[in-house]
Amino acid sequence: MTACIVGWSHTPFGKHDGLDVEDLIGKVALAALDDAGISPDDVDEIVVGNFNEGFSPQGFPSSLVLQFDDRFRFKPATRVENACATGSAAIHQGMKSIGAKKARFVLVVGVEKMTGISGPEIGNTLLKASYLKEEADIEGGFAGVFGRIAQQYFQRHGDQSDALAAIASKNHKNGCANPLAQMRKDLSVEFCREISDKNPLVAGPLKRTDCSLVSDGAAAVVLTDVDTALSMRKAVVFRSAAQVNDFLPMSRRDIVKFEGCEMAWKKALGEAKLTLNDLSFVETHDCFTIAELLEYEAMGLTPEGQGARAVLEGWTQKDGKLPVNVSGGLKSKGHPIGATGVSMHIMASMQLTGTAGDMQLANPKLAGIFNMGGAAVANYCSILEPLR
Repeated sequence: MTACIVGWSHTPFGKHDGLDVEDLIGKVALAALDDAGISPDDVDEIVVGNFNEGFSPQGFPSSLVLQFDDRFRFKPATRVENACATGSAAIHQGMKSIGAKKARFVLVVGVEKMTGISGPEIGNTLLKASYLKEEADIEGGFAGVFGRIAQQYFQRHGDQSDALAAIASKNHKNGCANPLAQMRKDLSVEFCREISDKNPLVAGPLKRTDCSLVSDGAAAVVLTDVDTALSMRKAVVFRSAAQVNDFLPMSRRDIVKFEGCEMAWKKALGEAKLTLNDLSFVETHDCFTIAELLEYEAMGLTPEGQGARAVLEGWTQKDGKLPVNVSGGLKSKGHPIGATGVSMHIMASMQLTGTAGDMQLANPKLAGIFNMGGAAVANYCSILEPLR
């Protein structure tokens, strides 16, 4: 299933008043092709990642890409959805077409317009990514789901509020260097640690600074095969890509262990014949700070129950042994559901091609990406490296 990313485009994430899903797609679709140095004539397939579930009145968005150039007409276009991992699911769809030699160039667009509905409606829409037969009445929507996870983790391993505050502060500091980030504000560990009018409790032990932002945005990548990519201006190759799904109900899992995440990392690293120590950096799915903490353990950075060490001892800082979320992560960059997985792959590709600007790490060689849907239900892990 090996493929390469050879072009990309990314809107700023945030509140885009007056723009709908179609407008956001238009901001990135042709721009990604231009970045790759190809035209709509060259595209063999279009994949659109869009969660929707009530965020937008426009269902059936796959053919919206055709609005922006008549040369897209009659090309296959499909909408893909897998909760908050929708963007990665769309990329995997494109990779499979390339691997099967059904397509040479695939345009993948991830998009979400979240701010067009009210706060309570946003909560109800996001909660559709949980198991409603058992979890529909959890207060606080998806924040309530992760608040419950945090409570159980604290009961088992002790109060980790210091670590969660350190994760939030780290990601906000990193986001200040990302011109595409929604919230470019350096928040201190002390601010993130204390309950205040500006940082109230949201659900369980989670405060506002522990929760990712409600965002609008779009991101697009162009995928092709390795032979074609060798002749292109830039190319980042998938060393491996893994998908693992777990049970949807939290009642069927030990929710304090992200076992699907762990399996996805093991499969991706095994396929790539690498260990975690080989990676230069990781972009991981910090929809809530407790998620990033659990992901440290699931990826094997620390033993179970010791995830706090990774952030409190500086391992995951930009200058640490394994920088995590140098882009600012979902926490600072924003989390427009369908665009998130595509964005993560773009952020990693920018690093690997030395085009990350103020975010740039010194000579990164290998990137790890983890994007999940639900509470570690749909788990996608990618290992990327420069093609040459």
